[in-house]
Amino acid sequence: MAINSFIRHIQSEKRYSEHTISAYQQDLTQFETFLNTQYELTKLEKATVQMIKSFVIELKTNNFSNRSINRKLSSLRSFYLYLLKENVIETSPVATLKSLKKSKDLPAFVPESDIEKLEFIEFGTHFEGLRDRLIFEILYQTGIRRTELTNLKDQNIDFSNSTIKVLGKRNKERIIPFLPALGNLIKEYQKVRDEKFQSIHIHYLIVNSKGNYGGSGLIYQRVNAILQKITSLKKTSPHVLRHTFATHLLNKGADLLAIKELLGHTSLEATQVYTHNTIEQLKKIHQQAHPKGN
Repeated sequence: MAINSFIRHIQSEKRYSEHTISAYQQDLTQFETFLNTQYELTKLEKATVQMIKSFVIELKTNNFSNRSINRKLSSLRSFYLYLLKENVIETSPVATLKSLKKSKDLPAFVPESDIEKLEFIEFGTHFEGLRDRLIFEILYQTGIRRTELTNLKDQNIDFSNSTIKVLGKRNKERIIPFLPALGNLIKEYQKVRDEKFQSIHIHYLIVNSKGNYGGSGLIYQRVNAILQKITSLKKTSPHVLRHTFATHLLNKGADLLAIKELLGHTSLEATQVYTHNTIEQLKKIHQQAHPKGN
C-alpha cells in the first residue's frame, strides 16, 4: 500500500518524530476513507485535484479549522511528492492548491501569577509526586517539546555544566542550560526513582509507575492535571508550557535569537509569534497606567 511505503520512508530515511509520523498517518488514512466513501476509489495515486478540493470542502463542513485543514494538505503534499520521486505518478494533484488563510491566534501561555501558584500544590517526596513536579518544571524551565522530554535519558543531563542535550525535530541536537534548583530536583527524583526500581534497568529520565518508558500520554496527563489546578486557561497541554517559557523569557528582556536557539526553531519567523504576546502585554500595561487610559 502506498501509505505504508510512505510511512516507512519518513520513519527510516527522514527520521521524523513519532508524533509527526502519527499525524501523517492519520491524515492520509482519513483521506483514503474519504476517497473510498465518496468515489469508491481505493488507490490514492489515482486521486485528482477535484477530489482533494471536495475533501477540503467536507472538512470545512465538519467545522475543521483552516489550520487543521492546512496541516492535512501539507501531509498530502509530502505524500504525493514522495510518489512523484518514486515515479508512481507524473503530476501531484496538490501542486496547484493553495493553503487556506489562517487566523492569527496568539500562542496561549500561563501568566506568571498562575505559575506562582505551583508552590501551593503538595507534590510530596514520593516517586509519583517528584516525577510529576519534575515533568512540569523541566517543560516550563527549558521549553523542550513533549516528545523531547519523553526521549530524554539520564546520560543527556550534564550536571557539571548544568545543561541538557536534546534531540529535536529532524534529529537536530541542541544544548539547553538549566538552573541549579532544577538540577537539584532532577537529582532528588533520580535518587527516589532508582531506589524504587532497583531491579529494573532504567533507560529514560521519565518513567511510569512500573519503571518503564513514560510516553507522551503520561506527560500530557500529568501536565493537564497540574495546569487545571493553577490556571483558568482552556488549553492545558504540555505545549502551553513551551509557549509560556518563550513568552516569559521575552517579557523579561531575553534576546529573540537566543530564544530561537533554545526552542530549536529553524527560522526566526517561528519565534517571532511570541513578540505579539509581548505587545499585547504592553498594550494592557499602557491602557491601565496611562492617564488617558480606561
